[in-house]
Parts: sequence; structure tokens; C-alpha cells
Amino acid sequence: MTGFGKAVKVFNHKKITVEVKSLNSKQLDAAVRLPQPYRAIELDLRTHMASCLQRGKVDMFVTSESADGVTPMNLNIDQLKQYKQQIELMSQELELPQPADWYQTLLRLPDAFKSEGASDDVTDDELEAVVQASDEALAALNEFRTQEGHRLEQFFEERIAAIQQIFGEVAQYETSRVDRIKARIIDSLAKLEGVDYDNNRLEQELIFYIEKLDITEEKIRLQNHINYFLETLHASEPGQGKKLGFIAQEMGREINTMGSKANQAELQQVVVRMKDQLEQIKEQVLNVL
Repeated sequence: MTGFGKAVKVFNHKKITVEVKSLNSKQLDAAVRLPQPYRAIELDLRTHMASCLQRGKVDMFVTSESADGVTPMNLNIDQLKQYKQQIELMSQELELPQPADWYQTLLRLPDAFKSEGASDDVTDDELEAVVQASDEALAALNEFRTQEGHRLEQFFEERIAAIQQIFGEVAQYETSRVDRIKARIIDSLAKLEGVDYDNNRLEQELIFYIEKLDITEEKIRLQNHINYFLETLHASEPGQGKKLGFIAQEMGREINTMGSKANQAELQQVVVRMKDQLEQIKEQVLNVL
């Protein structure tokens, strides 16, 4: 969802610049900041942004300046008169001394200067130029997002391939894990002097205990989630980011359950490595629409 787009239009000796930037968000949060003369098309720009973008915190900035880079400035005499009158009135009401340097005081106040020829009157053609610039900026933003999407797609494929490779190491530890658990229990019982036990009952209890540590179902579900993640990643329908996030969460649940049932250092290390790759996916999936 992150991206940036910019477009510049020159109209009637004015350079109109439109910049659009977007960040991650659960829904579309669009904001438009533009000069006062262009406020009439603010709603149109917001509507167009909503039609072009699905999600993200999007800010559009519109500026207008002289095309030659030089904007003649004049003193805003009317505004300065009002400032001086208000300061003199404040001085009387609050019994405060008047400024020692009126020039320094007044020229620091807002709107002390105004652009020569500045006017709130703009033509429909100028507003159309602003709309065209916004179209180009939004197109540039979407192009930026598309390029970022291709990079993320490759990133996810690499991380999923790494998880799949690490997941393949689980099988080599399963048989030895069961044998070690069984041997450890029997050795512990052998060390108990004067304790007699039924071998048949012991076998039943071992089977029950080992079944509780069995991770076959978790392995099947994790593989299904991996396949579903890749299927969703390559789907033609747009807006799959939230679904990818949900699938990643389900993958995490199965990996965590495997870790809790591992009862073996080597298998737990495999789980940690898978979780490391999955966390990288979870961090970046927030950038996907």
C-alpha cells in the first residue's frame, strides 16, 4: 500500500504540482490539501481517489506557484492596518507599552505580504488542469504500488520456499523423537527401586502419551495453509492482502502447536526457524492491498 506519485502541469504561467503519498491502513483514509482557490474541486478529487485506490492512508498535496519560479510580493497594507489597530487597542486595554519597532513587529505577523495579482478567481480550465495533474499523480502512485507488489510477491515466494524446505526436515526427527520419549520413560521407571508395574498397562499409557504428542494433523494443516497462501498470492483477483494475513496467522498456529508438542530440542529448533521466516511474511503482508 505504500507509494508515491507526482505530476506537474503548467497553466497560464502557473506551475501546478500534485503529490500523492500512501501508507498502510485497514481501509481507505484519503486527505486532500490544496490552495483556497481550488477548494471547489476538493470533493471531486476525493471521489476520484476513492475510485482509483482500494486501501491505504493517502495524502494528496496540491500547490500552485509562478511558472518562472518568481512570485512578486507586496505588503498587505489593509491587513497591517488591522494588526496595528488591534495592537494599539490591546496596549490601552492591558496597559502595556507599544512596540518599540513597529516594522519588526508587524512584518512578522501572518499575511503581512501577499502575492501580486493573487486572486481567488480561477477558470474552469485551470481547475481542469488541476484534475489532470491529480490523475497523473494517482497513476504514478499506482505504478509505484505495482512495482512494489511485484517485489513483495517475490519476497513471499522466497519466504514460503524457505518454510517449505525447513518443514521438510521435520520427518527425520519424528521416529527418533518417539523412541527417545519411550526410552526416557522406561529408564526413569527402572531407576525407581521397589516399584512394580504392569508392562501391558505401561504400553497402553505410552501409546496414549505419544498420541498426545503426535503432530501429523498439524503437519497436514500447515501444508494445506502453505498451498493456500501460494494460491491466494497468485490469484488474479485484487485485494488479497487481508486474506494473506489471515492465512499467515493460521500457519503460525500450526507451527506453534508443533513446537509445544515437539518435546525434542532438534525439532524445536526447526520450529523456531520456520517461525522466523513466517514473522518476516507477517511484517510485509501489511503492505499488500
